[in-house]
Amino acid sequence: MSSKFTKRPDGRKFDETRKIEAKAGVIKKADGSAYFKIGKTTAYAAVYGPRELHPRHMQDPKTGILRCNYNMMPFSSEERVRPGPSRRSKEISMVTEKALGPVMDLKDYPNAVVDVFIELTETDAGSRCAGICAAAIALADAGVTMKDMVSAISIGVIDNNIVMDLDGEEEHIEDVFVADIPIAMVPSTGEITLLQMDGRMTKENLLEGIKMVKPVLKNIAEIQRKALKDKYKR
Repeated sequence: MSSKFTKRPDGRKFDETRKIEAKAGVIKKADGSAYFKIGKTTAYAAVYGPRELHPRHMQDPKTGILRCNYNMMPFSSEERVRPGPSRRSKEISMVTEKALGPVMDLKDYPNAVVDVFIELTETDAGSRCAGICAAAIALADAGVTMKDMVSAISIGVIDNNIVMDLDGEEEHIEDVFVADIPIAMVPSTGEITLLQMDGRMTKENLLEGIKMVKPVLKNIAEIQRKALKDKYKR
């Protein structure tokens, strides 16, 4: 069966990501911070803590708590975003915590909280993945104990073609079937810490997409680590 979708709008190969940039230590007053840009999607992350958690009834005497706050700035996309928390931002904040949790070791910080604030200043698809990548760099920059980096990217299916890192134009292609799957992974173990799906796809396409995304995520992890190394060269 022939496909209507044979060429990506920006000329990328099906397994190619948009251009990626990453920096660590970009916000001076934060304990750790980072910038992560993929295509036209830009995320900043700032880490504060570990610090004592208030109110006290939320404290855990056995371990510290990771708390993420994801926010799209009002003019980050073509459609104006209403300021303040939304159902979507709360959901992404929660999945970001769960994506980062498996590499965090906060047992040395009982009754404490590590706050991660993620701000999207520009969005063109893949914002939750960019936020996770920025947050992981910022946590490492803050010196919080981590077992490994966490990297994230989306894979998609456009008219039965598996493609890497959908952009905004591809997400809204008309007359063809489109699905989008954000994935986060621990590079050293291959453990998947986030897998969501917007749209429908076959089991075969999903398994093929996961196979395709693993080397890409390992490459992104190297970009994240390089951002941390480059900070100390400056």
